[in-house]
Amino acid sequence: MSKWKRPRRSVLITLLVIGLPLLALSIAALASNARLFILTLMNGLTLAALYFLVASGFTLIFGLMRNVNLAHGSLFLLGGYIGYSVGDLTGSWFAALIAGFVSVALTGLLLQVFVFRYMDGQELRQTLVTIGLSIVLADIYMWIWGGDTYQFDPPEWTQFPMPMPIINAYPAFRLLVLLIAIVIGVGLWLFLNRTRIGAMIRAGVDDKRMLSASGVNVQRVFAVTFALGAGLAGAAGVIGGTALSIAPGEDVRYLLASLIVVIVGGMGSITGAVIGALLIGVAETMGMAYAPTYGVVFTFIIMVVVLALRPQGIMGKKA
Repeated sequence: MSKWKRPRRSVLITLLVIGLPLLALSIAALASNARLFILTLMNGLTLAALYFLVASGFTLIFGLMRNVNLAHGSLFLLGGYIGYSVGDLTGSWFAALIAGFVSVALTGLLLQVFVFRYMDGQELRQTLVTIGLSIVLADIYMWIWGGDTYQFDPPEWTQFPMPMPIINAYPAFRLLVLLIAIVIGVGLWLFLNRTRIGAMIRAGVDDKRMLSASGVNVQRVFAVTFALGAGLAGAAGVIGGTALSIAPGEDVRYLLASLIVVIVGGMGSITGAVIGALLIGVAETMGMAYAPTYGVVFTFIIMVVVLALRPQGIMGKKA
């Protein structure tokens, strides 16, 4: 019983240490200017949803499979660029979303088959190779799409302000981003914890040889998982390009955000990715609104506090 209670206690202490100061600051901000606080909070939740969409794929690839893919931000940007090109050609936002997911999923499949399969367990080589890939891909993107900033037009049926109390209205598409993130989060959790394939993925990470001896094609399972994680990054590129924009340099931003979300939330945990994305997304927007000079520091303060109290992340397990 004591072994069961100790991790729960450390999670609770970590959440209280982070949550109580945030709650106190939120009450003060709400009392000072309720409209600004609610608007900033909604923007933070939208950014958190976008961070989760990117980090969910990173959680599968890095957190669960232990593949150090530092080209994940480049996959996000590739999905955004391809989605923009398809959307501009067809005039359909959903065609852009599907194109971003499928094209980057196929790219991820090729990466797993021709790169990561030959560097299994070699984290340093994976790190160096994927950094090199990200640099090469950034130059290729610049060559094809130039240095312009692109933004998608959201679907017509989301181009209206949603009535809300205190702030009067909020863009409907941003609320759709929240809904998409919730659906994907629940779907991923069910996929990993309630399906046979999810059980194979978790078993393969724990003991690849035993799973292979039971007759399962481990490489095929890992390739599908990598493709799914990459595809989620590509779809996030289209959604992020609609909610915000896509431009050179965004790959580094979202890679860093994904790393922080996974580290704070815990390696391989979908629930942890949700918590990490919420903390980082809301802290970043609150920082920009109330302390723009030091706004960037807040996310790193959260990461330092979590690592000091719970090194494996809020919902992570000890190795």
